[in-house]
Amino acid sequence: MSSSQDPKFKIKPYQQMTAAVTGAITTSLFMTPLDVVKTRIQAQQKLMLSNKCFLYCNGLMDHLCPCGPDMSNFKKTIHLNGTIDGLIKITRSEGLSALWSGLGPTLISALPSTVIYFVAYEQFKEFYMNLYKKYINNQLIDLRIPVYIPLISGASARVLAVTCVCPLELIRTKMQSEKLSYMQMNQALKSVIKIDGIFGLWTGLKPTIYRDVPFSAIYWTCYETIKAQFNVSEPTFGFSFFAGATAGSISAFITTPFDVIKTHQQIELGEKVFYTDKPAKSMKVSKSMANSIKELYISNGFSGLFAGLSPRIFKVAPACAIMIATFEYGKSFFYKYNKQHHNASSFDVINN
Repeated sequence: MSSSQDPKFKIKPYQQMTAAVTGAITTSLFMTPLDVVKTRIQAQQKLMLSNKCFLYCNGLMDHLCPCGPDMSNFKKTIHLNGTIDGLIKITRSEGLSALWSGLGPTLISALPSTVIYFVAYEQFKEFYMNLYKKYINNQLIDLRIPVYIPLISGASARVLAVTCVCPLELIRTKMQSEKLSYMQMNQALKSVIKIDGIFGLWTGLKPTIYRDVPFSAIYWTCYETIKAQFNVSEPTFGFSFFAGATAGSISAFITTPFDVIKTHQQIELGEKVFYTDKPAKSMKVSKSMANSIKELYISNGFSGLFAGLSPRIFKVAPACAIMIATFEYGKSFFYKYNKQHHNASSFDVINN
């Protein structure tokens, strides 16, 4: 048994939460500019947007923003030709701060989502691993985790996280669009429920699951497989950075078509939220995932399904690397803290 698996020094859930929060903040500061570029490149091919709003993610979760006059002019006159080109043009046109637009309110929603996701993954992995040990009567030949455990754990954690946060994100988006007070937010909430029922609060959940659940399943499977291949049970910061970047790149490539469609569908939803004077008949997107993929393929070809692939991988790889490396480092820190605290307590008991 690895020393990190010693139950005496087991990392507590609140310590996992602290490690996840640290990773989320660090990742957000570094990665928001790259995803701003990625989503704008994806949005360029969608003519129905009418330059009204755009969506980006800081490497942790989505953030839907209305376009002001400057943003509308930007989209009409400037075409982005890649990540570096986008960073330069956005900075010249709107200023350096535009690359971090909305970072504050995004973190307010991103932190709960990230904490739920990473802590849930650790708990699900431990739960499934215990079931596995019971199944084989604790006769472990080595420390390698069966490939299906991180796959199921990653998918389960992501479903839980997006399901919990989806209503909060919808309400936050509405508040930001109209600068609503908390009393007005209550009215907006009732309006959504009246139009689409209680499940209207989970508008946009399905396309999010289509993209994020496969990504999480693939990511954690790749990450744990890399650790197993190198026979690493307690990864260093550098190894976690490498393994996270590799796993993130593979997952991003496979799930890019779902990311493109999800961006389009959530922007369509955003236009209903931001620019409707009267309540819409429904807040739901007008097309299914399958129809959206078919339409996009017909209009833009195979390359249209992978629009923004380069900046997506360029963003996802380091985002995953920073997040998992910081998270693993935090876990290692708290494990050592627990060990020292336990030894100190034992020493005091012996002396007394």
